[in-house]
Amino acid sequence: MPVVRIDVLRGRSERELTAIGSCVHQAMTAELGVPERDRFQVLTEHGPGRLRFDPSYLDIDRSDAWVLVHITLAAGRSTEAKQSFYASLCERLADEVGLRHEDLAVVLVENEREDWSFGNGQASYLTLPPEAWR
Repeated sequence: MPVVRIDVLRGRSERELTAIGSCVHQAMTAELGVPERDRFQVLTEHGPGRLRFDPSYLDIDRSDAWVLVHITLAAGRSTEAKQSFYASLCERLADEVGLRHEDLAVVLVENEREDWSFGNGQASYLTLPPEAWR
């Protein structure tokens, strides 16, 4: 179960926010092998001064349309799968919401299966068979 946090500056339409979340999930299912029903997202809009970023870090020209996608997921994806995910997400967001490539940042944070509990006070991935995860 990846947990996705998406941070944007306030001012986007509900349609744009929905599309951003959908693009992230579609890219995760296509490129990272995440099951379709495994969707857990927190979308947060920030007021002025509450989402701070360097507009030119690494010589990339960012605007106030900048989107930060932070994903916590179980370890095990290859470098190639991650790179494919970044590219796929970037293209999807450009197509769906007109996001400039420069305005997307993604952070993947990996952990282990024992780090997840979905309820009942159990380490779900350790007690449920893998076929139940899908």
